[in-house]
Amino acid sequence: MFALVVFLYSFTSNRNSHRKLKKSEVIFVGDNNNFVKQESVNKLLIENSSDVKTIEKSDLNLNKLENSINKHPMVEKSEVFVSVDGVLKAVVKQKTPIARVFSEEGSFYIDYEGNRMPLSDISTARVPLISGVIDNKNKKKLSEVLKMIYNDEFLKKNIIGVQILPDASLMMTNRNYDFKIEFGKMMNEEKKFKNYKAFFQKAVSDTMLNNYKKINLRFTHQVVCTK
Repeated sequence: MFALVVFLYSFTSNRNSHRKLKKSEVIFVGDNNNFVKQESVNKLLIENSSDVKTIEKSDLNLNKLENSINKHPMVEKSEVFVSVDGVLKAVVKQKTPIARVFSEEGSFYIDYEGNRMPLSDISTARVPLISGVIDNKNKKKLSEVLKMIYNDEFLKKNIIGVQILPDASLMMTNRNYDFKIEFGKMMNEEKKFKNYKAFFQKAVSDTMLNNYKKINLRFTHQVVCTK
């Protein structure tokens, strides 16, 4: 009986491994727009084969396929597997852009991990525009500030631009009003944003926001406004 079970298991496993795939399928997860076409991922998934139905399960190297997809500049991570019904599937999580940079090198996104991400031909992210010099000294702190903006619904809708000044301080622009937000050095970020949100809520209820040209957040215990 034991020998028979082993034989049947080996027989069915071998037969299953030589079965052809039915189709390939790419599934994007997350809340982002699609910044990469399904066709692009699908080409990486089936490698050099023009028809997925010609591929046998035994010829698949799932780790190799995952690594190939993960190297795509728009992809954060992926998982590749074959379903019970013979469908080759790739579950793909795209990178999350949190800002767009304009520089002498051209235009590109900064993703949630603080890394460079190319622009997409098929979709555009509504994120703050960054100007000024990004270097190894300010890159990490800038990424932390941009994450705070992205993770806060009010700031995400309110802040549309961030300028990096020569002294490494920040100047921000608002979506609906003409005033500048003088953020100062990249320190005490949570306190500064908390002060700004409290000020904004009070000032907008008093219809005073149109009177200001600059909102200064440099001082963590007060908000200084200039008309």
